[in-house]
Amino acid sequence: MSASKVQIHNFLNKVIRADDAALRGLCDRFIHPGCVYEISHPLGRFEGRRAILNGFFKPLQTALRQVRRRDEIFISGVNRRAEGGDWIAAVTHYLGSFDDDFCGIRSSGKLAFLRAGEFYRVENGQITTARIILDLPDLMRQAGRNPFDTGLGLETLFPGPATHDGVLPTGAHGAKTLDLVEAMLGDLHVYDPETAGSHGQTGETGYWADDMLWYGPCGIGSNYRWDGFVNDHRRPFLAAFPDRKGGNHYCRIGDADYAAVSGWPSMTMTHQGSYLGIPPTGQALTLRVMDFYRCADGKIAENWVLLDYMDLMHQMGVDLIARSNARSAQEGFRRRNDPIP
Repeated sequence: MSASKVQIHNFLNKVIRADDAALRGLCDRFIHPGCVYEISHPLGRFEGRRAILNGFFKPLQTALRQVRRRDEIFISGVNRRAEGGDWIAAVTHYLGSFDDDFCGIRSSGKLAFLRAGEFYRVENGQITTARIILDLPDLMRQAGRNPFDTGLGLETLFPGPATHDGVLPTGAHGAKTLDLVEAMLGDLHVYDPETAGSHGQTGETGYWADDMLWYGPCGIGSNYRWDGFVNDHRRPFLAAFPDRKGGNHYCRIGDADYAAVSGWPSMTMTHQGSYLGIPPTGQALTLRVMDFYRCADGKIAENWVLLDYMDLMHQMGVDLIARSNARSAQEGFRRRNDPIP
């Protein structure tokens, strides 16, 4: 898989920058004719090379002028779930000048970093399946039109691993890294409703390092240490969705000090409490999830999390794009009517 990992890494970094002729040639070489790309709401499903090219690559090139890809994590492994196969997982940013609207999100004319989590199944050197979560709410936030009424943790760009070795890492202990992550996930499911704690997560024999860092999507933000994770994410989430059930993963891989898991969807739950300013709807919901981990000295040191909050909020009856654009119009009205100093 190592050769395919390098080839696909090179392909993904070239294709996003290619002109039309090169774009078609690269897609014909590295994307299987029957490939399916499933992308977070509202983009959806694209089947076949031309649909993927016209539905994903070209709109990104148009919206983010002179777009580039900046990978923070790029790993591969044999999928431990029933689906099996060779998979690649990545955390990246698509960066460029946000000069044209994207998915109906109004452009800013300024530099933007569109974060993404990506999983690819690879067969015979070609991508046959892709699942991608784009953090579109964060793109709105960067454009000055945050769609959420409230925030939790720090809103910032996803940093790369503290060790700066997340892209094409080397090492034969990926299975051991994934073992640690799977053990943590098994114990994380059951929690104390009073403390929002779970067995075995912290302490000398716990899964998480004392100085753990948790990086979440727009709306949640990022936080530091277990108490920050609980305060800024876990407690508000469990209060809103106390019956949540997760772990329905199609892919789990480990590579050196890194592991990645994803479900499409991963969680099922009911909206029973207010969340990010949205009152409870009683609606049964699903949530698409991607988690990326760096482990060190038998502990989880860093965790990058992509959640399809565009789809989650859509299920709650909230259109984040319309909300963001409305705020843009209101801001423009205020500026036009402000007195000249």
